[in-house]
Amino acid sequence: MTDPIEDAIPEAARHGRGATRNPSSRFERHRRAHADDGWTEEPDDAVRTEVFEDNARRVITRNSSPDVPFDRSINPYKGCEHGCIYCFARPTHAYLGLSPGLDFETRIFRKSNAASLLEAELRRPGYQPATIAIGTNTDPYQPLEREAGIMRSILEVLSAHNHPVSIVTKGALITRDADILGPMGRKGLAKVAISLTTLDSKLCRTMEPRASAPHARLRAIAALAKAGVPVGVATSPIIPGLNDHEIEALLEAATRAGAEWANFVTLRLPHEVSPLFRHWVETHYPNRANKIMGKVREMHGGKDYDPEWGKRMRGEGVYAALIARRFGAARKRLGLTTRDIRLDCSQFRVPPRPGDQLSLL
Repeated sequence: MTDPIEDAIPEAARHGRGATRNPSSRFERHRRAHADDGWTEEPDDAVRTEVFEDNARRVITRNSSPDVPFDRSINPYKGCEHGCIYCFARPTHAYLGLSPGLDFETRIFRKSNAASLLEAELRRPGYQPATIAIGTNTDPYQPLEREAGIMRSILEVLSAHNHPVSIVTKGALITRDADILGPMGRKGLAKVAISLTTLDSKLCRTMEPRASAPHARLRAIAALAKAGVPVGVATSPIIPGLNDHEIEALLEAATRAGAEWANFVTLRLPHEVSPLFRHWVETHYPNRANKIMGKVREMHGGKDYDPEWGKRMRGEGVYAALIARRFGAARKRLGLTTRDIRLDCSQFRVPPRPGDQLSLL
């Protein structure tokens, strides 16, 4: 990994972004470095978002992970403009030859043909329905979705097939699709978890610069609940020394808004996320950086991250146990349940298309 100074991004160029670095992909032979050629005294212009087409052949991704409650998911976008510095999906940009740093936030790939691919997969003979999870990697309601509408087209297909879907998002834009999610929710076909990491707007702007503000996410919980969608709150990630003091307040605010269940995950720092997060916290919270990283390592056996199944989501040790006890006590006091709300797969039907042969059964 390159020295943090070599690939650090000038403040003017990263205005409104999360990452403070743009390191080369771990698969690249060469490393990039920012340099001033001395020809101008003007600050670097803010980096703009670039959008590319991802011509996928299939849209449903399968997994067999023992510590996630789903076996299939859809990711309408690669990369995420929300810019959350802690995002565990950042390293996926390395497979594209791009940086998990600033590139992840500014070079976004969209699957414009996602809805048609999904319909083809659901119509495939022998397809067996199970809840499709969306938002488990990058956010389906990031800013680009407002104009692209890919997530809405996916929901239209799922609704037409009575196919269950589970969504996680930080984007208040999800309320745009309440007209689809409401009827699906009332039929037991949809549930939503709104990710709420802090009530501090300043911390939110620094940590998740282009995600919806905390009050907007709380309004989204209320709007979805009113529409008939089972909605919960994901207080993830919990970061020791940064937002862990807000656990009870986050759950209380979400409960007042209408959340029915709650879950949490502690900070995960796989691959390039570790140096990216360390540089970010040293830049924005220098007085707390050592304390934060010390507690993170305490929860992961002395390392920044332990990828072992069963440990990677919650950590281990005294501090991790304390977080779990506090969260459990607050959830019980507020009457929140776990996230294991079962959706109904029995309603799945492939809708007829013009010209289809009628069935005799």
